[in-house]
Amino acid sequence: MIGSSKGKRVDTKSTDTLIGGSTICEGKFMSEASIRIEGQLSGDVECAGDITIGENAVLQSNLSGRDILIAGRVKGNVHTKGKLIVTSTGVLIGNIDVRSFVVEEGGIFQGSSAMPVGVAEKTSGGAKVIDAKAHKQHKNEQQAVASGGN
Repeated sequence: MIGSSKGKRVDTKSTDTLIGGSTICEGKFMSEASIRIEGQLSGDVECAGDITIGENAVLQSNLSGRDILIAGRVKGNVHTKGKLIVTSTGVLIGNIDVRSFVVEEGGIFQGSSAMPVGVAEKTSGGAKVIDAKAHKQHKNEQQAVASGGN
């Protein structure tokens, strides 16, 4: 049945959708798998997988995805729980809310950025994120105990 996703597993690591270089799109795009955009797009993109913006792509869009790579031009806000990379040919004009951010030499970013506040601290069960102020206070307390309270 066309459009039925019942019982189907979507591989969010594979590129499911390609918007070609000669394509002009307008509207909201939503995808469970990764998407690659080479053409022109005006409208928001929400993706459970990765978003790749090709060198010749021009977007006026807000982007939301797992990891995002921008090699073309994007005017809009970007949100990701993973990594945002602006390559040497990429231009991003907009605000970002990301976990990790890389701008290669030659890449352009104009806007404000927000990243999660916290410091990773090792525990027996893995890593946990704690507030930076609480981490500093905890370290000071440990140093005071180690030096005998003086």
